[in-house]
Order: sequence, then structure tokens, then C-alpha cells
Amino acid sequence: MKPITMHVSHVSSLLLALAVAASLVACGKKEQPAPVAAPAPPPLAAAPAAPDLVAAPVSVKQVVLSNKIDDAKRAAGPMSAFAPTDTIYASVETVGSGKAALKALWTYHKGDKTAQVSEVTQEIDAKGPAHTEFHVSKPGGWPTGDYQVEVFMNGASASTQKFAVN
Repeated sequence: MKPITMHVSHVSSLLLALAVAASLVACGKKEQPAPVAAPAPPPLAAAPAAPDLVAAPVSVKQVVLSNKIDDAKRAAGPMSAFAPTDTIYASVETVGSGKAALKALWTYHKGDKTAQVSEVTQEIDAKGPAHTEFHVSKPGGWPTGDYQVEVFMNGASASTQKFAVN
């Protein structure tokens, strides 16, 4: 057998080639496992149905007090304090359909005493959302103090709004 002889330059080249090969293997892209698919989101629950503002029986949605109303009997802006010379409007917003009796009972409060200012009843025949207007005025001016209007629908209290005259 014949001994293998190598020159130092061959050994250096061989070592360099091995180092490059090893680094290529180390830097090579490793196979990643296939990504696991995210589970499908649960089905969305059905949104609650919007209330039928026409087919439902008539009811009081809100009462807004103001010193002005528009042609549709809506309050110009909610108020809780009025001047003695103001006309005070209660805009009663109703929803639903049907006949109903709306009553506004206006009262003045001083200490533990209560005095009735006005009581007015209006019959309505609603066919969907609507506004009904009640108002009180006093040509000589309202006494300063605490007041309230209570709105009834078919004899049952539907809303009470307190306000002041300053």
C-alpha cells in the first residue's frame, strides 16, 4: 500500500471546503412543520331584532321639556329651568300604533305643599312614532320655584319631569 501524501495547501483547501459545507448545512432552511389552521370562529349570534315602532301597542318613549317646539311638536332642546315669562312645553314622544289617552298634570311645589297648575287630556290615534304637545303659560309670569309635569297614558303614569322657574 502506498502512503497518501498531501500538501499543506491541499489540506487547508479541504478543511476550508468542509467548513463552508458545514456552515451551509447549519444555515440551511430547516423544514418547518405545516402551520396548524386556526379553528373557525363560532357562528355569530343573530342580532336582536329592532323593535317594531309601528306594529307594537302605543307607548310613551320619552317626554322632553322646552320653551320652544317645532312644527312636528318636537322640543327645540331639553330644558329643566325656565324664565317666569316662558311658555313651557312638554313634547311627548310615542311609539307604536293604537288609540290612547294622554294626560299632562302640571303642578307647583313649595315645601310639602303641592298646587295643581293645569290638567289636560288628549286622545291620540297613533300610527307609528309621533309627538304630542302639552303646554302651560301664565301671562303675569310664573312664581319662582319647583314644578313638575306628570304624563299619564290611559290612566297610568308614564313619565314625570321636574323643572324649575328662576
